Amino acid sequence: MPALSDILKVGRSVPHHAPWPRAIADVEVWVSARQALSEGRLVLLGLWGEGSAVHMALLDEEASAIGVLSLEGLDSAGYPSVAQLHPPALRLERAIRDLTGLEPRELPDARPWLDHGRWGLRHPLGDREVALPEVGPYAFLRAEGEGLHQIPVGPVHAGIIEPGHFRFTANGETVVRLEERLGYVHKGIEALVAGADLARGVQLAGRVSGDSTVAYAYAFSQAVETALGFVAPPRAIWLRALMAELERLANHLGDIGAICNDAAFPLMLAHCGVLRERVLRAADVAFGHRLMRDRIVPGGVTNDLDDDGAAGLRSLLTEIRRRFPPLVELYDNTTSLQDRTVGSGRLGAELARQYGAGGYVGRASGRGFDARQVLRYPPYNSVSFDVPVLNDGDVNARVWIRVREVEQGLLLVEQILDRLPIGQILNAIPIVGECREGMALVEGFRGDILVWLRLGPGGRIERCHLRDPSWFQWPLLEAAIEGNIVADFPLCNKSFNCSYSGHDL
Repeated sequence: MPALSDILKVGRSVPHHAPWPRAIADVEVWVSARQALSEGRLVLLGLWGEGSAVHMALLDEEASAIGVLSLEGLDSAGYPSVAQLHPPALRLERAIRDLTGLEPRELPDARPWLDHGRWGLRHPLGDREVALPEVGPYAFLRAEGEGLHQIPVGPVHAGIIEPGHFRFTANGETVVRLEERLGYVHKGIEALVAGADLARGVQLAGRVSGDSTVAYAYAFSQAVETALGFVAPPRAIWLRALMAELERLANHLGDIGAICNDAAFPLMLAHCGVLRERVLRAADVAFGHRLMRDRIVPGGVTNDLDDDGAAGLRSLLTEIRRRFPPLVELYDNTTSLQDRTVGSGRLGAELARQYGAGGYVGRASGRGFDARQVLRYPPYNSVSFDVPVLNDGDVNARVWIRVREVEQGLLLVEQILDRLPIGQILNAIPIVGECREGMALVEGFRGDILVWLRLGPGGRIERCHLRDPSWFQWPLLEAAIEGNIVADFPLCNKSFNCSYSGHDL
């Protein structure tokens, strides 16, 4: 069977694409890649469209190889649906049709996805047609059986939470089917990025999902730099990783507490919330912003770390190492918590592998992919850390992955502080006279974030695609909740903690 490299060799190579190859394929090659996905020989990293072309980013895990396959010159006949054989592509292809008008032939589910009929136009990344009259209610899938009833939840939820609709079909309290309806916070990010300069582009990238602003800016900047053959200053490269690890720490600490709170144990929420707040305050002292937004840009970083900031971060490490282990012990020894988390929301290893699930969702179900370790992008090729992997796939396993990643994050922050090089933090990005393409895969706290872009002559962005790990995690939540009781949905949902905004773009 052909490997990814063999599939890409058959196509026509695209020049100025870095760091991984892109090949323009014919339909036969596209179908062979689709077959490789369905057989588990390749992993789908991304699928997006533009104008008359559709692109598919692929990972060959065995060879640690990445590449992009493209079909160009598409017309009203569309292209062979990937989702016909590979279900993880389904929502991506529905989004492609909504945004570009490109038609996936024999798509298993023809319902719109991001387009709720309220945009005022159709195909904003394609021919931009005037919108048709508003469509009727979304047709949720039916589940047949005696004694079944439906429970609608959302899109407006209690508390401060993004909008998303969940339609439960239940037999008594047992969930038979969960179907999600997302897209309520579509912001048109990719349309806004098109035509923007790099300064505006990285700002927009950092606002795709607010809790991952560092990771998105990191990935966008890497994609720009690889496209241009530019290397950021060494100190900036290490500072980027430092910000990324602080963002990971803050989110994991917040999630551990929130999961326990949904299991009716608010004491953990209070204590973990204090530690999360400590991380955010230390980040503010170190980089001038609690979330470190707009600190990573193409060419480097905008804020340096001074002695006070470094001292604050070392003090933070000491405090977390003192206060976090007793909280872990409390979690592990509280029977009421274990009763709720152990065995709940179990995700099987085969589904996690099929969907290429990243982050704590994948690693709790046996898939150990971590872009920092597999791709070894600097400075992660110069530091030591472990990627924790468990096989139980339940809420408890997803908590423990977060716990272990907090421990590894503390080690990483310490290594970065100890080895931080001196020197410049920002260099001017060069202007080139031809089109350049670049792609980056950066490990955010949820998993791998993909950014692909094309720069036109003069450096303006012609097209940029940003893929959140939640695209491949939201469908798995539907599978994980099946057979659980309705009351356990908030617990399972929080253990996944998928991004609405990152998914909806």
